[in-house]
Amino acid sequence: MTRIAPRLAALALASLPLVTLAHTGGDGGSHHGFVDGLSHPFTGLDHLAAMLAVGYWSALTARRIWVAPLAFALCLAVGAGLGLGGIELPAIEPMIAASLLVLGLLAATRASLPAWAGGALVGAFALFHGLAHGLELAGSGTVAPLLGMLLGTLVLHTVGLLVGRLSRERNPWWPRLTGGAVAAFGAVLLLPMVAG
Repeated sequence: MTRIAPRLAALALASLPLVTLAHTGGDGGSHHGFVDGLSHPFTGLDHLAAMLAVGYWSALTARRIWVAPLAFALCLAVGAGLGLGGIELPAIEPMIAASLLVLGLLAATRASLPAWAGGALVGAFALFHGLAHGLELAGSGTVAPLLGMLLGTLVLHTVGLLVGRLSRERNPWWPRLTGGAVAAFGAVLLLPMVAG
């Protein structure tokens, strides 16, 4: 049982070449049903990393580990609803990349925030994740993909919580490495956006 976290991480790292970014339009925005929405968080590397990082960081630092994941899921739904309605905010993609950078750094440093502050922080980032997905689905005329996406997000939060709980006391370097990897991924995504 003590080796499950490193094995899950190795599996995730091995699958990176198979995964595409969620917001590049590479999937053609073809999310028409519940199953399409359910699978979407698992096929976009930026979304996958953010969902896992929220749960992971919560398990490492929070007394109420459910607050940040629940805040993220609720704000994701709000953002998706706004996006479905055609409402856009500036800098959606940079904010998604910034969310990975910040969440990765929080996990790597095991920074503990009050529950309300952690919930507000991840909720703000979730709004942008939700907007991106809602805009992709605008005009689909159905909320089924959003319901699937919300369920997939909660599953990923739960996986992050479990891995975080397993690795919390086992090895002090594991959170630094995994959080650092998420932060580095966010920085790689963010740099071209702010440099250009």
